Amino acid sequence: MKAVETYDTFLEGPTSRQWRKIGVKRRAGVATPLFSIYSRSSVGIGEIPDLKLLGEWCSAAGMSLIELLPMNEVGSHFAPYDAQSSFALEPMYLSLEQLKGVQIHFFTKEIKRIRESYPPGGRGVNYGIKRAKLGILWEIFQALEKKRETAFEAFRRNQAFWLRDFALFKVLKENFNNAGWEDWPDGYRQKEPKTLKAFAQDRPAKVEFYEWIQWQLFEQFREAKQALEKKGILLMGDLPFLVARDSSDVWSNQDDFKLGLAAGAPPDAYNAKGQRWGMPPYDWGRIAAKGYDYLIEKLKYAENFYDLFRIDHFVGIFRIWTIPVTEPLEKGGLHGTFDPADESRWEEHGRKIVSAMVQNSEMLPCAEDLGVIPECSWRVLAEFGIPGMDVQRWSRDWDKTYDFKAPESYRKNSVAVVSTHDMAAFSAWWEVEMGTVDELDFKHRCETRGIPFEEVKPELFSSERSRHGRLRWKKEVTDAGIVTRALKRPEIEIGDFLEMWRSSFSEKQKFWDYVGLKGTYEEAGSPKVVRAALEAAGRTASVFSIQLLQDWLALGVRFKGDPWEFRINIPGLVSPKNWSLVIPLSLEEMLALPLNSDLKALNAQTGRI
Repeated sequence: MKAVETYDTFLEGPTSRQWRKIGVKRRAGVATPLFSIYSRSSVGIGEIPDLKLLGEWCSAAGMSLIELLPMNEVGSHFAPYDAQSSFALEPMYLSLEQLKGVQIHFFTKEIKRIRESYPPGGRGVNYGIKRAKLGILWEIFQALEKKRETAFEAFRRNQAFWLRDFALFKVLKENFNNAGWEDWPDGYRQKEPKTLKAFAQDRPAKVEFYEWIQWQLFEQFREAKQALEKKGILLMGDLPFLVARDSSDVWSNQDDFKLGLAAGAPPDAYNAKGQRWGMPPYDWGRIAAKGYDYLIEKLKYAENFYDLFRIDHFVGIFRIWTIPVTEPLEKGGLHGTFDPADESRWEEHGRKIVSAMVQNSEMLPCAEDLGVIPECSWRVLAEFGIPGMDVQRWSRDWDKTYDFKAPESYRKNSVAVVSTHDMAAFSAWWEVEMGTVDELDFKHRCETRGIPFEEVKPELFSSERSRHGRLRWKKEVTDAGIVTRALKRPEIEIGDFLEMWRSSFSEKQKFWDYVGLKGTYEEAGSPKVVRAALEAAGRTASVFSIQLLQDWLALGVRFKGDPWEFRINIPGLVSPKNWSLVIPLSLEEMLALPLNSDLKALNAQTGRI
């Protein structure tokens, strides 16, 4: 099946220009944060030049697309979706040894000391590397000749929309002991020109230092992209829909945000109080009145690095749940409303924003359209030829049979995904989550119904086989009547419990059959079942199949320890383990894996490159 014949409608819609630029092909790709990979040249953490080696691995494994998690400056929180800027890049990722216009041999000893103190490839990222790198970067910057690079001066002029404000923001944060901008003295908080001018004049070197760092990042990232282009590898960036309240963006463009509100999510079956994320929602009316300049400038800058971009929380473009900031934090997202409040406006509202993105960028947008999705979102994505996300473990007939959906039923305008960064990787899902229910959710449902959870739990669930907050049904719980009798309630009152049982009890066998494996399922997430899952994702109608690096590697590499711990993020949990996963293989070791030819054959089998 030829890709152009299969996906020709993409060349007829609003994104035809972007599709022609990248080529309409069935592609396979890998998703990873840069902090999870490293090379022998890395100092403390994955660095931008390491993307070239990752591109070499992609070529060896028959892939042509790399999807990165956000690369933006994260301050001291180290959470990529809560960045201090949606323009500025994170300085941790700079290669000290590939700085432009620097006689780096003068700093060889200092770099060696940092490399020894922060060796890459440990059990998790040691974020102390950021302070260490900034320290030596300041020394290097101070040692530069006063005459600045012509390219640096051009960069400062070209990025005037955001760069100066960002550098000032960073120096102001230092000056006010890292306090949020809303707690700064009036003149600084309100961006009074005279106050800021006097402040910058007193600290010209420090302000320029932060501009210089961003130029160095720009140069290294652009060079990496050019190297990937030569190999035919596309880069997809992740551009978070929302930006942190304490960010340069919000401080610089206060009128573009509704500062009296906080974004979040309404109550649902898993979060009785809803969620309150804290980021301020956009004031789209003001942004539109200014020709969407803030949005367009973000995309223009990202074009230097990416061929495609992922829009996190795509449904927020149509409507977003907002909570007054005066609401007590413990109430979560209980007392919120959708913005816009009128559902009849959602489609038109989102269509205008999507149109502004498509008309003003050469990058192809992709959408993270997970969660509760308004129907208008699916329509707009299909109309524009924008890929959404079809997640294998969630693509099921939830209304009747709970069977997994056939590969050919996936949306053509989608990315087929086995796991995301917010999920357990496939092996952990298979061994820990498959055939289970969430213990806190089940307990909460019992409590709201007056059902004694501690009595019911041993009747229905195996204590030996339940772990990590997941309750595994006993093998003897083979029909709904057993659940009904244990709960001691009529079926009409416990329909949600019965649905939990129907959707999860035979889940493993259903998936085993779905991917074409014979007989009874195996308990372990062996390479055999990993291969079957990856092949099924590859066979889908989806134009892209992009999988986590750890899922691709699981086809032939079994990492030590509990697979449940081998994940990037657990949403809703504040933990030092979040955003710190490191693949326990260097990129050079990955390039030498016999597995690579196997992956290349698998992707060729499913018609992907």
